[in-house]
Amino acid sequence: MPARQTTRVSSRKQPQQARSTDLVAAVLDAAVQVLTTDGARRFTTARVAARAGVSVGSLYQYFPNKAAILFRLQSDEWRRTAALLRTILEDRETPPPERVRTLVHAFIRSECEEAAIRIALHDAAPLYRDAPEAIDARAATARVFHDFLREALPHVAEETRSIAGRLIKTTLSACGSSFSETPRTPAEIDAYSDALADMLCAYLEAMGGGAAAPYLPGQPARS
Repeated sequence: MPARQTTRVSSRKQPQQARSTDLVAAVLDAAVQVLTTDGARRFTTARVAARAGVSVGSLYQYFPNKAAILFRLQSDEWRRTAALLRTILEDRETPPPERVRTLVHAFIRSECEEAAIRIALHDAAPLYRDAPEAIDARAATARVFHDFLREALPHVAEETRSIAGRLIKTTLSACGSSFSETPRTPAEIDAYSDALADMLCAYLEAMGGGAAAPYLPGQPARS
């Protein structure tokens, strides 16, 4: 049986000079515009090059195909998300429930701010979903959650912590995706984030992870 072919999603080369860096930045900015206005189905390298004001040949110096451009946009988003996770969840000066609450607020805000591009990238996911880089990115996120839950739930069995990690990630992703499909006001985002945080913190508390620290009416909205 022939080996399954994987679409190349790595960049051809990295820009070394300011001019090359500017060209790549212009391509990525144009890619976001094309995705937002035309969607993943009409996303092509020719459209991106035209929007960026560069030749297709210049674009191909750095991106071998449209999957590589889309994956670069997605991997940049993954890096931002991973940095957000590490900054919040690795802050051992803050109690775990408060870290969860801070993460929920930051994540839901991000989902709402980037809803259009996220939906388009989700539609394009089959182009790079099984790429080694995509697998590595998912593994890195899983490690951050694993380390946090090992600290937050030290007396819980490893298998149970693993289930908790998958449940929290899936809940965040599904709730963020669903909620951000409709434009939201800051007040709506805060209220929804507090409710979701209360639920996740109560779940951790029930598993032995400390006080749930629920939001109390009359307090300023946590953000």
